[in-house]
Amino acid sequence: MKGPLFYAKILLFGEYGIIKDSKGLAIPFNAFKGALRFHTDHPSDDVVKSNTHLKKYAAYLKSQVDEQHLDVRFAFERLDADLEKGMYFDSSIPMGYGVGSSGAIVAAIYDRYADHKVSVLGSLTRDKLLELKSQFAVMESHFHGTSSGLDPLNSYLSLPILIHAKDHVESTPIPSQNVSGKGAVFLLDSGITGETAPMVQLFMDRLKNKQFEEVMREQFVQYTDACIDHFLNGNVRSLFSDLRKLSGVVFDHFKPMIPANFHDIWQKGLETDTYYLKLCGSGGGGYFLGFTQDLEATKKALEGHQLEVVYTF
Repeated sequence: MKGPLFYAKILLFGEYGIIKDSKGLAIPFNAFKGALRFHTDHPSDDVVKSNTHLKKYAAYLKSQVDEQHLDVRFAFERLDADLEKGMYFDSSIPMGYGVGSSGAIVAAIYDRYADHKVSVLGSLTRDKLLELKSQFAVMESHFHGTSSGLDPLNSYLSLPILIHAKDHVESTPIPSQNVSGKGAVFLLDSGITGETAPMVQLFMDRLKNKQFEEVMREQFVQYTDACIDHFLNGNVRSLFSDLRKLSGVVFDHFKPMIPANFHDIWQKGLETDTYYLKLCGSGGGGYFLGFTQDLEATKKALEGHQLEVVYTF
C-alpha cells in the first residue's frame, strides 16, 4: 500500500485565541509530510512504535464510535487487518513541534478507513467544513486530550483555512508568495519537544484570572484578527505594525509557553525590529514562528539557530 501524502500545517495566527473566538488562519506546509505504509521484513524500532501507537488509536476510535461520541462509520476489520500486517505512519513531521503531526495521522486514517466520507468534491460548503472539523476534533482528542479539529482539517483538505469563529470556517485564498522578496515567515527550532496538553491546561487555568482574560479579549484577540486581515489583504506594513504588538503581548503574558533560553532571543527581536516571534501551536518547545522584512539580516541576528522558511513576501 502506498497511501496519499498528508502535509504538516502552520497555524499562522490564532493559537489560543481561537479558544476565545479570535480569528485563525492555518496553511498547509508541504516541507513535512506523512503517509500510511507497510513495513518490510525487518522493521525499525520507530516503525514498530508507530504500528503500536496506531493499534491504540484504532481501539480509541472504536470506543468513541461505540459510545456515540463519534458519528463516523469505519472499516474497522480492514483497519485491524492492515495493522496486523504491520501498517505504520511514515512521517517527516516532527512530533511535539506545533506543526500538526497528529493531525496528519487523523487525516490519513479518515481518508483510508472512513465509510461515507464527507465529500470535498465540488463546493466546500460551511456545513461540510463544520462537520469534518467536528469529527476530526473527536478523532484527534486521543492525542491531546482536547482538539479543535483544525489541524486534521487543514491536513485533509491541504488548503488554507480561515476560522472566523468556532462555528464559522472556510477555505480561503492567500496572497501569492514573492519568491524574490526580502521578507519571510519562518520556523525557528527551539531544540526541545513541547507537549500540547499541559500547555493548554495552563492556558485554561490562567484564563480564570480576570486580568489575563481581559488581556486576551482586548489585546491578543484584537491584534490576531488585525494580523490576519493584513496578511490576507497583502498589507505588509500594517501587518508588521500589529505583529510587533502581538509579539509583545505574547512575551509579556505567555512566558510559561516560551522556553527560558528563548526569552532573550524573543526580546532582541522586539528591541531591534529585525524580526518578531510568536507561538507556533501551543508553545512550550517545538517551533516558534518568526516574521521578518529582511531575512538575511535575521539569519545573521539568529546565527547558530535553525530557520525554515515557510512563506516569502
